[in-house]
Amino acid sequence: MIMINWQSEVEKRKEKIISETQEFLRINSVLDETTISEKAPFGKGIDHALTHLLNKGKDYQLHIKNVDGYAGRIEYGTGEESLGVLCHIDVVPTGDGWTTPPFSADLREGKIFARGAIDNKGPTMAALFAIVLLKELGLPTTRRVQMIIGTDEESHWRCVEHYFKHEEMPTFGFAPDADFPIIHAEKGIMDVTLSWNGHPQKESLIEIVNFHSGERFNMVPDDAKVTLKGERPHLDQIEEEFRRHLMQENHNGEARFEDDILILRYIGEAAHGSTPENGLNAGVELASFLVTNVELAENIQSYLEFVKSLKQDYHGKTIQLDLNDEVSGPLTLNPGLLTCQSNGQAQIGINIRYPVTAKGETCLTKLNELAETLGATLEVVDHMGPNYVEQDHPLIQTLQAVYERQTGNAADLLAIGGGTYARSLKTGVAFGPMFPGRKDVAHQKDEYIEVDDLLKMTAIYAEAIYELVK
Repeated sequence: MIMINWQSEVEKRKEKIISETQEFLRINSVLDETTISEKAPFGKGIDHALTHLLNKGKDYQLHIKNVDGYAGRIEYGTGEESLGVLCHIDVVPTGDGWTTPPFSADLREGKIFARGAIDNKGPTMAALFAIVLLKELGLPTTRRVQMIIGTDEESHWRCVEHYFKHEEMPTFGFAPDADFPIIHAEKGIMDVTLSWNGHPQKESLIEIVNFHSGERFNMVPDDAKVTLKGERPHLDQIEEEFRRHLMQENHNGEARFEDDILILRYIGEAAHGSTPENGLNAGVELASFLVTNVELAENIQSYLEFVKSLKQDYHGKTIQLDLNDEVSGPLTLNPGLLTCQSNGQAQIGINIRYPVTAKGETCLTKLNELAETLGATLEVVDHMGPNYVEQDHPLIQTLQAVYERQTGNAADLLAIGGGTYARSLKTGVAFGPMFPGRKDVAHQKDEYIEVDDLLKMTAIYAEAIYELVK
């Protein structure tokens, strides 16, 4: 039996792991539709990041493949069967309010600060160095390890869809893109929009020229803005009420005039769409203020009242969608996209995460009933069914043993509302990178990864990969 001190081997490579992780994090890999090409289906930044990572694999004499710019693969070992380690290199938009630039990869207080540091470019580098470690130690394998690199995880998963149309499905695998110890259950994820076509209404005292909040379904929006038009005395009163409201709620925002147009801005707190209770939804908060304090056209008022009804309703009770199970807990709901125009044209984009034992069809039936009641049109933008691996599967038992050896802690099985690439495998789980007790800073300003955690997860992934391919 080969005995290896994995943490010691990682420590020998500490400076290289840190510097190369910083180098990778300095690449802006947000989806950029303005620079899409045949070579770069998700824009130049993501293509740059993919090329960079594959070149790193090549530098370490691993087998690499670029799958049409949609995904990549870095591979080591021999054998008919394979272990998949599914990572992603695209990141969500940066937002405002960072202490240091979001792609500076600033190292301070034992942390690397950058968009993508924990979700998922830092852990991707940990997985790469785990594979490099196996190769440098010359460890024999009976299976191949395939690090599969996704490029569209934060949007529509077109990367893995394309990849598995053209490449083999690993025997089993894990995604280093959630929490330790092991996530064996992931809720079903559904992105839907409710849209209202709008029609002329009788004039109101105040007209909403434009209302907008949110950039992604899977982010709690931290910014919302409305432009209001009307007689100046009424606008002055609304401005005063808004400032008073912010003070009473201890919330942030601003009110300003541009000529005779009043602009209200609400500042919330971003969070991942799977945990909406951790954020403050700026769009819902602003809608709630408007409903209470502004006299608007009837159709716009109805739209905003519906948005307000979702305030702090994280589990869909308002719309009779509050499903629950013992394995994965309650359904969660995040109104991530909100828009409304002066003619009543409006839309709400909702991210729904439903329990693993529930049926997507049940959710759709309820949503169609809701749309009919509201006079709206329902569109399912994206839908991924739940993922669930039984606790006695060898993959889980191996990962549990590794985690307990390296941390000394019990490897409890978890269920989440987040969606990882694990669900794109026939048999897959999420394994790290967040250690218990760490603050979840994914999708937030000043996102970071602890250097100690980066090194620790590298050692865990190295042993886990070895145990699964040896």
